[in-house]
Amino acid sequence: MTQDTGSDPARDAAPTEGEARAAAALAASGIEHTITRHGRVGSLEEAAAARGVEPQDIIKTLVVRRAEDDFLFVLVPGGREISWPKLRALLGVNRMSMPDAAVARAVTGYERGTITPFGSTTALPVVADTTVRGRLVSIGAGAHGVAATAQSDDVLRVLDAQVADVTEPA
Repeated sequence: MTQDTGSDPARDAAPTEGEARAAAALAASGIEHTITRHGRVGSLEEAAAARGVEPQDIIKTLVVRRAEDDFLFVLVPGGREISWPKLRALLGVNRMSMPDAAVARAVTGYERGTITPFGSTTALPVVADTTVRGRLVSIGAGAHGVAATAQSDDVLRVLDAQVADVTEPA
């Protein structure tokens, strides 16, 4: 199901390749979800309002490098950020980093701001913060201003996410 909100020429444009890939992966996952196309927004609060959720229910998908060619997704709720000591301890590594935009795109097929585990060109492990559990969430869907809203426990299950305490308030 797709829901358009607001008036934005980008929202009315044909889906991008990334959006189409994410939508296909979401459909194939079998989870109940709604796609919202709202166009670009300027803040977490604007995105939440456009998607009909609270800011903490927006889930950022971050690509993290734990070794030269070893990446993973970390799902971080709005208003929180990765706790690097907690994430390093969970994964048993001493160093981690965020790849630059070009590397993130090469690994996932998505540009920054549109990254989602759904439809990534490379299947990567997923780590989700414990605060993601048990609620309706909105996660990016492959294009700017496009999101999928679904029950978090369904999202975590289909992504086979490892759930752990890996964030702290921003």
